[in-house]
Amino acid sequence: MSDVAIRPYAPSDRDAVREICLRTGDAGGDATGTTPDDRLLPDTYALPYVDHAPDLAFVVDDGGGRAAGYVLGVADTAAFVRWYRAGWAPGLAERYAHLDAAHTAVRQALDPERMLVPELAEYPAHLHIDLLPPLQRRGLGRRLIEHECAALAAAGASGVHLGVAAGNADGLAFYPRVGFTRVRGDGDSVLFVRPLDGESAA
Repeated sequence: MSDVAIRPYAPSDRDAVREICLRTGDAGGDATGTTPDDRLLPDTYALPYVDHAPDLAFVVDDGGGRAAGYVLGVADTAAFVRWYRAGWAPGLAERYAHLDAAHTAVRQALDPERMLVPELAEYPAHLHIDLLPPLQRRGLGRRLIEHECAALAAAGASGVHLGVAAGNADGLAFYPRVGFTRVRGDGDSVLFVRPLDGESAA
């Protein structure tokens, strides 16, 4: 993977994005088998983003044309929630109707309003970033974050937030190093914010 490069997401990356999300979805580790259906995490935390805001999606190309990491985001979380509720959640409800609606992963998939946190009004954008293990600890995470923050600022966002699983020690250590400030931890997850004033193109 000596020729890795960051490039815009392309529709041909969709299956790779799905796989990356699953393989990093358990506090940074492989989430295969941790939910009632392995499609559920990507259908909640990855694919809606590339459908809603493909221009804010970037991947790390492994040098052979395949995505091995990504950063996905939206500039306006409230607008994304409205889109998800009207255009994405109905399809999920039908696809996963056979699953236990009380399961945490199912509840989260069908409850986009959980993303609306009043205290984050000054940070309307949010993002998700994941890298497969061979790409970790090579500076690519920082480069992806800077790339995304510049794109979000250009889209008009004044600030960005993200959530990190409380058990993701690497993530909790990483985000303060790339300009994020921890604002809240509720037991299961920790919220970080970063202002975007003055960001320039990466």
